[in-house]
Amino acid sequence: MIRQFELVEKVKSYDPGADEKALNRAYVFAMKAHGAQTRASGDPYFSHPLEVAGILTQFKVDCASIITALLHDTIEDTDTTLQEIKKRFGKEVAQLVDGVTKLSRIEFQSDHAQQAENFRKFVLAMSEDIRVLLVKLADRLHNMRTLHYISNPDKRRRIAMETMDIYAPLAERIGMQEMKQELEDLAFGELNPDARKSILKRLDFLRQKGGDLIERIIAELERTLADHGIKATIFGREKTPYSVWDKMQHKDIGFEQLSDIMAFRVIVETREDCYLALGVAHGAYPVVPYRFKDYISTPKPNGYRSIHTGVFGPERHRIELQIRTAEMHEIAEHGVAAHWNYKQGGAATEGPQYRWLRELLDILEHAQEPEEFLEHTKLEMFKDQVFCFTPRGDLITLPRGATPVDFAYAVHSEVGDKCVGTKINGRMMPLRSELRNGDQVEIITSKAQTPSPTWERFVITGKARARIRRFVRIQEREEYIKLGRAMLDQAFLEEGYDLTNKALKNVLKVFNQPHQDDLCAEVGVGNLSCREVFEAVYPGQRKKETDDKVVPLRAKGRRARNDGQGEGKGDGVSIRGMIPGMAMHFAECCHPLPGDRIVGIVTTGKGVTIHTIDCDTLGDFADAPERWLDVSWDIDSNSPDVHVGRIHLTVLNVPGSLGDLSTAIAKSDGNISNLRITSRSKQFFEMLIDIEVRDVKHLTHVIAALRANPAINSVERARG
Repeated sequence: MIRQFELVEKVKSYDPGADEKALNRAYVFAMKAHGAQTRASGDPYFSHPLEVAGILTQFKVDCASIITALLHDTIEDTDTTLQEIKKRFGKEVAQLVDGVTKLSRIEFQSDHAQQAENFRKFVLAMSEDIRVLLVKLADRLHNMRTLHYISNPDKRRRIAMETMDIYAPLAERIGMQEMKQELEDLAFGELNPDARKSILKRLDFLRQKGGDLIERIIAELERTLADHGIKATIFGREKTPYSVWDKMQHKDIGFEQLSDIMAFRVIVETREDCYLALGVAHGAYPVVPYRFKDYISTPKPNGYRSIHTGVFGPERHRIELQIRTAEMHEIAEHGVAAHWNYKQGGAATEGPQYRWLRELLDILEHAQEPEEFLEHTKLEMFKDQVFCFTPRGDLITLPRGATPVDFAYAVHSEVGDKCVGTKINGRMMPLRSELRNGDQVEIITSKAQTPSPTWERFVITGKARARIRRFVRIQEREEYIKLGRAMLDQAFLEEGYDLTNKALKNVLKVFNQPHQDDLCAEVGVGNLSCREVFEAVYPGQRKKETDDKVVPLRAKGRRARNDGQGEGKGDGVSIRGMIPGMAMHFAECCHPLPGDRIVGIVTTGKGVTIHTIDCDTLGDFADAPERWLDVSWDIDSNSPDVHVGRIHLTVLNVPGSLGDLSTAIAKSDGNISNLRITSRSKQFFEMLIDIEVRDVKHLTHVIAALRANPAINSVERARG
């Protein structure tokens, strides 16, 4: 355990102006406050905040952060109050301690909804001062180092999962690579101990086999650079077991195929020397193809700058070189902590780390539910990056797999909302095109454009998805209000009454709704029935006698009926496993065809709806297993009748393309029963087409014929 004078000396070594008296007071205050408390290891509890402070000194953070680390558990675990902290150590420290205390109270529980809500609070708390996150990360790092003292294996696993899912990605995003790697490796040891032991054995074997290989490689690299007048410090760093395992999983390769288990950091004096060293290395050694990355000209979102290249280096060993200046190396290891300004007594407020935090807050503003926020945020944290440019040369960093719509929202929310088309490297391309490193992207906008719900199928950034979903929610609400009002008007007319706004207003409290529109929307969604509203407006009125016979619904091109013998028929096609006497129809969200695996969903008043087994809407019934029916097609049926399959196409907007489209379908013995253009531009049409086919095999044949047509940009079976 670090002693009091050692802690003060460490802080003073990098911050001579640190308040030594305040550090001593905080040390003594925390030690007395925790008193005889002990940890699971049996050590005095005070050893924990002291170790957290010691970890932070390695990152050379300011004096206020060190004091916060010493005091961070006093409010939570002792009788100390926030007012007392403020009185003894000042407003700044009190705010930081309060922020860390709030984070500590946020338990990332196993329940997904609770975890999502707590993560939302977590982001709000850390956004007030990034130093709160620094202290919390150091706190989590020491807890992970002592995780083995916890006897409950389920609790250990939960803490390790939190670390892997939340804390390690956060450390990476603020550029603290060293802390991120240790957090990941400690969590990996708990979550997959056998894999970690296996990799450690292999790494030990390589070290024994190589002997002084690393020293020989470093010596030759230094000589090679020195011969060209470049002064450099070179050292090798072995990948952590988790990094090795993650790369093996990500690239689906064996341990023997890894080429960069050991990376050699080449530290030079200036930015210009970085490129000179790169030229010398490429001139002296053969280059490994596709291993060059220049993060100096295009830094990573967390501020990381370095040149990476692979070469067949000394003794023909395949190695990775990371070339950077001392300043770049400091930022690479310590991230946001390396930007601290001690002389002015405060933290930096600009930089890529802070921009990412502001983007999280923007997602938070537009996400409706905590689960949605957690989903979008994880999208932001776990993706690799591609670097694209605006026509003016501004750099936009996006997750790998991003599209022009993601790019548009990254430029500005309004640009995304008004996006109608895109040029990639000067060529018009569909909005769903995947962007690649170095692409120049021009977004074409229109004041009349609004976000398309179909964009959500291909965008991958949290910001884009949150904005699109917000717009769709607003549009859906308007439709539900109109539908609900129409349903209520019809229901009241059937009972011989006219529905008035006053009548609805009088029953708002009954249904706990703030406005008539909210009440109508609830009816439109299906959360309230028209009868419930009618009986609230006119209590005691008896329902008029009506014909309660269920009339089976019709799907496009298909009738559906049930013969009462446990088998349903739709246009002569039999469905096995049906409930006798129930009406049946085919879902238009997935358009099941003979040959698809199917399932039946029982719906009150509608009978049984047949879905494909992979239909997205089945998730809505996950909590109602009693409504599911195990059904299948009658393979003995020889019906010649047709069924409707739906496809989504992107077609070039050139003369004759629609004619080629219909000809290709007709030659494949298909028939277009409905066609709807969902999006159009000067270059492309996107459309949904309903085609009469015999079964899945027939539809697959039609799709294959369309893909062979040069006028068709893309075609796939539509879902939804």
